[in-house]
Amino acid sequence: MRSAIPRLRALPAAAPSAEREAPPACNWIDDPAGPADGRVMHWAICNEIFKDWPLEKAFPYIAKAGYEGVEIAPFTLAPLITDISGERRREIRQRAEDAGIVVSGIHWVLAFTEGMHVNHPDPASRQRAADYLRHAVDFCADLGGTRMIFGSPKRRDMLPGVTPEQARAWTLDTFRPATRTAEERGVVICLEPLAPSETNFLNTAAETRSLADAMGSPAFQIMLDVKAMCSESRPVAETIEAFGGRFSYFHANDENLKGPGFGDTDYRPIGQALRNTGYQGWVSVEVFVFDEGPEAIATRSLAHLKHHLG
Repeated sequence: MRSAIPRLRALPAAAPSAEREAPPACNWIDDPAGPADGRVMHWAICNEIFKDWPLEKAFPYIAKAGYEGVEIAPFTLAPLITDISGERRREIRQRAEDAGIVVSGIHWVLAFTEGMHVNHPDPASRQRAADYLRHAVDFCADLGGTRMIFGSPKRRDMLPGVTPEQARAWTLDTFRPATRTAEERGVVICLEPLAPSETNFLNTAAETRSLADAMGSPAFQIMLDVKAMCSESRPVAETIEAFGGRFSYFHANDENLKGPGFGDTDYRPIGQALRNTGYQGWVSVEVFVFDEGPEAIATRSLAHLKHHLG
């Protein structure tokens, strides 16, 4: 029997409008009591792995495979988040609930968008990004999600002539309106450190955590991603231990861009480090190479995580 989903200790929710609803207490965030069955980590998978499947097929399969959540990439649904109507959002959320899972959050927020950049020298580009990020927070909350992952490497690159100090200041200014919306709607924006091969801005957990601290909001945090941590100078497990209690989501994958267990990344110390830090939250399978197909990726990745993470 599937365990009951722990209830959310939510941030204050804004009054719902005609087009949006406040998220229900159906997800979890930093609950000190932990889930009822004693586990502290919970399994999700990113929906672009199933990009060719309709949701009515993908969501039941995700549940049957043993996952409790799905992480949504908005570009798999529409070119822009603002193209996804309130009715469609309610339908997606209901399909997840009917399948016995929840939406853990969203990611790839600025993928395939144009004219938006969080630290562009042009204020108009930053303003378009700021407005869109507010809409993204609302979209996440409308689906019942509590985590908005921000990676979007090419929409945060430091462009020629931009200093690191400018990039930090402009990025904070761009995210500030979305952070206020996130505080109202029970969503946590999670900045994602990414490898230098992907972007030239926020490459380490330390840099990214420093920027998040500067915002000074519980709704603006960081997450950790295994493949990205593989690019840091210290072992992945040491990075996890160093930021114990200071990250709010976790992506599981391999340095080779496949799922956990499909490469040489050792998950034994990763699992131990997560247990040592008392991490209580989502572990979400995110891959970039889909050679094995969605069924094999989903089932083998989760088996590997359960074996090494518990």
